[in-house]
Amino acid sequence: MSDILLSQPNTNTKHLNLDSSCLEVATYRVYVITWNVGSRFPDNISLRNLLGLDSAECQHMPDIYAIGLQEVNVQPQQQVLGLFKEDPWTAKLKTTLGDLGYVVFKTEQMQGLLLTMLIKRVHVNYLRDIEAEYTRTGFGGIWGNKGAVSIRFNLYGCDMTFVNAHLAAHDSHLEERIQDFKQIMVNHHYHVKRFRGIYDHDYVFWFGDLNFRLSGDDTSKEVQEAIASGAFEQLMERDQLSYVREVTQEAFHVLRESKPTFPPTFKFKEGTCEYDLKRRPAWTDRILYGIQPDNCNPNTQLHADQFAYKSHPGYSISDHKPVTGEFFIKLFPGYKTPIIHFSDLNVWRIGEENTVEYTKPLTFKECDHDWIGIYQFEYTSLRDYVAYEYVCQAASPPPSPDLSTDPFFAHSPRRLSQRHRNRDYLRRQTRDNEEIVRLDFAEDIEMKSDEHYILIYFQNSGSHGVTSVCGISNAFRAETASSLPRLPNVD
Repeated sequence: MSDILLSQPNTNTKHLNLDSSCLEVATYRVYVITWNVGSRFPDNISLRNLLGLDSAECQHMPDIYAIGLQEVNVQPQQQVLGLFKEDPWTAKLKTTLGDLGYVVFKTEQMQGLLLTMLIKRVHVNYLRDIEAEYTRTGFGGIWGNKGAVSIRFNLYGCDMTFVNAHLAAHDSHLEERIQDFKQIMVNHHYHVKRFRGIYDHDYVFWFGDLNFRLSGDDTSKEVQEAIASGAFEQLMERDQLSYVREVTQEAFHVLRESKPTFPPTFKFKEGTCEYDLKRRPAWTDRILYGIQPDNCNPNTQLHADQFAYKSHPGYSISDHKPVTGEFFIKLFPGYKTPIIHFSDLNVWRIGEENTVEYTKPLTFKECDHDWIGIYQFEYTSLRDYVAYEYVCQAASPPPSPDLSTDPFFAHSPRRLSQRHRNRDYLRRQTRDNEEIVRLDFAEDIEMKSDEHYILIYFQNSGSHGVTSVCGISNAFRAETASSLPRLPNVD
C-alpha cells in the first residue's frame, strides 16, 4: 500500500542534519495486533499463530511488536496484583517472545485497555524518548472503560506513536465514536519537543476496538447471509469508519487503512466461529496508519508499506476475533549511536562493593532521575532489573525523596541497601571533551554466581516519565568472592 501524508505536517519539522553515512535508510518490520479479549485470561491458549510464529515467513521476524488489547480483566484483585507483577497477557507475551530475542520495553494500561510494546533486543540501545499517555472518554471522561492508551518513542532517528483505542459501542452511537476520537486528539499530550500530539510523529499506528458498525436497516440475519456469500465489498460500502474517514472526514481522515478482506470480526458466540445475531456483524476491530514522509530530512523520504491485514478466526475466547497488520517502515540505522560507553567489567564480585565506570560527552546533560540498572544478559523486559542506582542522586540525595518507588515503573518498591554509603562512591573526572564517571554499587545486591549480566543507563525526565536508553555495557560474569582466585601473600 502507498503512503499517506498526515495532514497539517509538523511545522516544527526536525531535520536530522545527518552526514551522508547516516542518511542511508533501512527497512524494518512492524507487527500490530488488536483484540478485544472479553475479560478472558490467556491461560491454556497458544499465542504463536497470532504472533505470526507459525507462518512460513517466521524466519523474517518483526523488529517491533505492538499488542493492543481491550476489555482486559480489571477486577479489583487483578488491579492489586498488577501493582506487584505484570498482567497475565504481558507475561504470556514475554514468555512466548522472550526466547526469540524480544524485550518488553513499555506497557500502558487504563482499566481494560492494555498496550504492550516489544522490540528485538539488538535495537534496545537505540530507543529514545519513550513515553506513555492515556485519555478517558467513558462517562464523560470520568471512567476509563473507553478511551485510548498510547506509547511513543524514537528509534533510529524516527519518532513514532502507537495508539490503542476502545470507542463507544452500538450501531446507533456513531456520533459518540466521533466525539471519542476528537477528545483523544485534544487530550493526548506528550512531553517531547516537537512531538506534542499524535499526528506530529513520523509514523502513527492507530488501532483497537473502534466499534464502527454498518449503516442501513439490514437485520443481523441479512448481514450474515451477505457475509456467507462473500459480499464484503458491498458491506464495506456501508462501513461507518470508511464513511467518516473518506466522506465526511470527521475522524481518522488523515490515516490510511487497507480494505479488510476478512469477514467481520464481531460479534461471535464465545468458543465458536458462529456469529451471535443479537448484534449485527461488523468490522469493529481495525488498524490504521499514517506517515510524515518529509518530517526527518528534506533529502530523504520516509516510507511505509502494509503487506498483511488479516483476522485470526481460530481464537474464540471472546466475542471478537483478533486482527493483525504487518508493515515495512524506513528508519535511519546510523542515527544516534549510544551516548554512554561503559568500561568492560570482567567479574562482578557478589557480596562486595563493585565499581561501574563509564564515559560520557560533556555535552550530555544528566537528569535528576538518571539511573543505571543491572540486568540478566538475556533480559526480556526493562522492568526485570536485578538492582539499580541513581546517577545524580548518588552524589547529593535530595533531603526527602520518595526512595520507595521504582525509577522506571513508579508502582514497584525499590530494594535499598542497608549499609552506610561512603560519601565518595560517585567520582567524576574530566578529560578532553568527555567525563569519566565511577559509581560504586552496594555489596548487598542479589546475583547468581556464574551468571552473566549487563548494565543499562537510562535517562529519565522524572515527572513526565520520558525515558531514553543511552548505553548498554558488554556482558560480565558474577562470581562469589570466595570462588575468585586470590594472589598469594608475599612477605
